[in-house]
Amino acid sequence: MCCVMVEVGDDRLARISAARSRLILDRPFLGALVLRLPMQETEAPWCPTTATDARKIYFNPSYFDSLSLSQIEFALAHEALHCALAHFARRLHRDKRRWDIACDLAVNPLLIDDGLTPPPDVLYLPDYSGLSAEEIYPMLEENPDDEPHDRHLYDAEPQAQNPSVSRSQEPATRSGGSPAPPQALSPDERARLEQQWQERLAGAAQQAAQAGRLSGTLARLVDHLIAPALPWRNLLARYMSMRARDDFDYARPGRREGEAILPALRSGTVNVAVAVDTSGSVSTAEMSEFVNEVDALKGQVKARISLVCCDSELAPESPQVFEPWEPLEAPESLSGGGGTDFSPVFQWAEKLDVAPDLLIYFTDAKGRFPDAAPTFPVIWLVKGREAVPFGERVQLN
Repeated sequence: MCCVMVEVGDDRLARISAARSRLILDRPFLGALVLRLPMQETEAPWCPTTATDARKIYFNPSYFDSLSLSQIEFALAHEALHCALAHFARRLHRDKRRWDIACDLAVNPLLIDDGLTPPPDVLYLPDYSGLSAEEIYPMLEENPDDEPHDRHLYDAEPQAQNPSVSRSQEPATRSGGSPAPPQALSPDERARLEQQWQERLAGAAQQAAQAGRLSGTLARLVDHLIAPALPWRNLLARYMSMRARDDFDYARPGRREGEAILPALRSGTVNVAVAVDTSGSVSTAEMSEFVNEVDALKGQVKARISLVCCDSELAPESPQVFEPWEPLEAPESLSGGGGTDFSPVFQWAEKLDVAPDLLIYFTDAKGRFPDAAPTFPVIWLVKGREAVPFGERVQLN
């Protein structure tokens, strides 16, 4: 990695040092994380505000000159939390820009709830407070109008002028002497940094907690990241509740729609498609447990359930539709047992007059997936270790 260093003015250096010191004294957890990231000043076009590649914090001097000391604290802590939360390693199949926005919407409420002062124009919606980037991502539009306030440099950016040139072949500086952004993380470096930042997160949290200086919001976050033992039932309940608001929804408008946030009434009933893999990967006992849990949840969130059984094709009796007031019943037998093809379920859902608000697929994820992600959100409840190409994956065992 090569980047031109710009001489840091004494006054600016003093303000950055003061911001770091205040974080250490007032918020030792965040301060300890910030101190793990060397600071690098650059006036390059790729860094109009601040940026991180999980190795350093980059900042534009003009931008920092426009901020108050408290806002600099926020900017530094923002970059450090992206790293500590391993946002650079959690994107997986998701669209980069939409994922970057979700990460900002996850980080900023944490810092604002902790009492830090945000710079102007940071992405913030109180409704997302306490949600992870994975939970926020499916709630965003596919092509959101918002932009991340900072730059997340861990992934390769699309090549605008010459797509055939790889990042490793880029020159150290662009035309006119402007420094190029740092190279994207390699898979090995990504894995190493993920482990390193998890250790840093745990160490910083332990020291702050021992000193009695770890806020409740951040303490709950750390507990979840260090020991993510939330049962699949709780995760499923959270997802279904997010899709089933029966009051006024104050959604943030697109930039083209103006700044006003106006209420829109959502339907009181959420339409949930529940698909079960009958190729032999799900036992009768597991099926009964799963159906009982979904049945308990459907009454709480007023969900209409369409139960679909599928191995390599839909079962003849599928779908079975259960209204919110009707008890959900497991199939008498898991007919099937052939190969696994997930496509028939998605083809059926795409042909509905109204797409489901959510599709939950209970499977071991060993089979043929559709070529493209659907237009509706998907949760995979997965037995075993198989990956999924889209949607949100919840580990069952």
